[in-house]
Amino acid sequence: MNFSCEKYLLQNACATASRAAASKSPIPALEGLLIQAGEKITVTGYDLKKGIYTSLEADVKESGSVVVGARLFGEMMRRLPDGIVSISTDINNNVNVKCGKSEFNFMGISAQDYPEMPSVDGLNNITLPQNILSEMINQTIFAVADNDVRPIYTGTLFNIEGDELTLVSVDGYRLALRREKLESAHMENCSFVVPGSALTDVERICSDSDEPAEISVGTKHISFCIGGTVVVSRRLEGEFLNYKKSIPESFKYTVKVDRSEFMSTIDRVSLIVSEKNSSPVRMSIGDGSIHCLCVTPIGRAEDTCTCEGDGEGLEIGFNDRYLKDALKAAGKDELHVCLNTASSPCIIKAADGSDNFTYMVLPVRLHA
Repeated sequence: MNFSCEKYLLQNACATASRAAASKSPIPALEGLLIQAGEKITVTGYDLKKGIYTSLEADVKESGSVVVGARLFGEMMRRLPDGIVSISTDINNNVNVKCGKSEFNFMGISAQDYPEMPSVDGLNNITLPQNILSEMINQTIFAVADNDVRPIYTGTLFNIEGDELTLVSVDGYRLALRREKLESAHMENCSFVVPGSALTDVERICSDSDEPAEISVGTKHISFCIGGTVVVSRRLEGEFLNYKKSIPESFKYTVKVDRSEFMSTIDRVSLIVSEKNSSPVRMSIGDGSIHCLCVTPIGRAEDTCTCEGDGEGLEIGFNDRYLKDALKAAGKDELHVCLNTASSPCIIKAADGSDNFTYMVLPVRLHA
């Protein structure tokens, strides 16, 4: 193999593909990146659960392939001077890297030792702008479960009905839902769950433009094609929460809040909350105001946020982080906080009546 290309292009490709390379594996090749030279250069990272491959333009003098250590090669690309980098290998997988006055020689691994990535039998395809996909993931990913007690909840549900795509994440304490109309969907109504780790990579790879991102759904795997990069992930199997039945539809109290003011108030009173001194934020929702109080062994903090509406003095407690995550992700400045009792879920949605997003947060039982 022998090729040369712009160093920063190869550096970016390695950084992207490295997100899927295994940090530790009994198969040494999985800790590396597969570099293939053909019409283009393709760099692949794969850990048997998730794979990322990306292509770049290069001057290929001799085609071939080799596996290089992801960490070493990534650092090498980062530290090389800017300019054209030349890479060549011999039949014994010795790799030579030259850029400017710098030169490296090291042992690679045979490409034959690299496991083959699964192909996605994508009979169903969705296309939507990259910025919309990135936004939808960003507004739901925080509610994905971070433990394996219920593996299905470590992913986000994608639900397609007609021309509407809905993303739902849930971790047992809160739920995040985001809807968007699709312009292009070549599939019947269906739903599938994508691991949160894969979606984090998809969000990072998406650009802030309306360039298309294509989602292909297979029986066991799913792929996201974003520009010259493809993310392939297994689907999570299991029964996901019936979110339509879980979200209350009628409420006794609805108050309108300014998102930034409400978030700042919670942020201030939760300053005395820590891992060692955890305590819920106690809210008393009156006529035109929400009084927030937090008491921990460190001390006591209280503040008041204005609102429109009357909660008739309802007292309810919340985990501050869960509430702040939902407020931070909400895409509107004015929100409706909808409540029934001190022990029933709190629903946060847009005050203008749009149903693009819905957040549900379960309250914390308060002690007298």
